[in-house]
Amino acid sequence: MSCRTCKDPAISLSAKLGRCKRCMLQLAVMNVVLWPIWLAGFSDTPKSVESISILFAAGASAGLLALHLIVMPFRKPLPDKEKTGTRPVQ
Repeated sequence: MSCRTCKDPAISLSAKLGRCKRCMLQLAVMNVVLWPIWLAGFSDTPKSVESISILFAAGASAGLLALHLIVMPFRKPLPDKEKTGTRPVQ
């Protein structure tokens, strides 16, 4: 996603899950936008390329948001680099 912590290639994906509220908010907005678009415009033609691509994007964002929400109660948030000036511990 777009935050600095999530763009850092040194931190693994599993270490990022459930910590970044900004990314979770972006995924929630993606779900709120993509699912109604698919339901309103493309659910009647499920075999078209447009329908499959929007469905894939909506499903992927929903799956990633679900992973974030499942892992979130077990994780502490990552520290902000701007505030601390240090790199987060893995």
